[in-house]
Amino acid sequence: MMGEVSKNMTVEKEKLFKEIMGSYPTGVTIVTTTDSEGNPLGLTVNSFTSVSINPLLVLWCIDKRASSFEAFQQCSGFAIHTLASDQKELCWAFAGKEPDRFSKAEWSLSERNLPIIQGSYGVMECTVVQRIDAGDHTLLIGEVVELKKTDKEPMLYFRRNVGSIPENWPA
Repeated sequence: MMGEVSKNMTVEKEKLFKEIMGSYPTGVTIVTTTDSEGNPLGLTVNSFTSVSINPLLVLWCIDKRASSFEAFQQCSGFAIHTLASDQKELCWAFAGKEPDRFSKAEWSLSERNLPIIQGSYGVMECTVVQRIDAGDHTLLIGEVVELKKTDKEPMLYFRRNVGSIPENWPA
């Protein structure tokens, strides 16, 4: 009986945790790399943050159950695409289970052999600096070696919805 109560409390905590985190507004990114055979891989990520200015470091997290987990464990670099507000379809395509996500995007390989999605708000090409085991996820820290930005508006994620930053914000 005690184990069942503990399990129910854990499920409730997980649900509450997801609700709180889903109500924390963030940007939305797609992270890309290539596998050992040169095939492009990518997924939608909102667990992304800057770490350091000198050197330029960023961090993101990948679920160990993700289909692309092994490729990201082996890669030497990745590209972070900060999505533009008009890239909703791409956001959801790369968040889903569809195997050929790149058929929905205009993309090309960079000089670093990283898939670069066209039309994103910003793109950062990174070399992997460190991987940190963290529960059911792995944190990847990358050093930014190339940056590009467009004049588009960035995408906002809030309560399982994506869209533009409201025009009247900040007031």
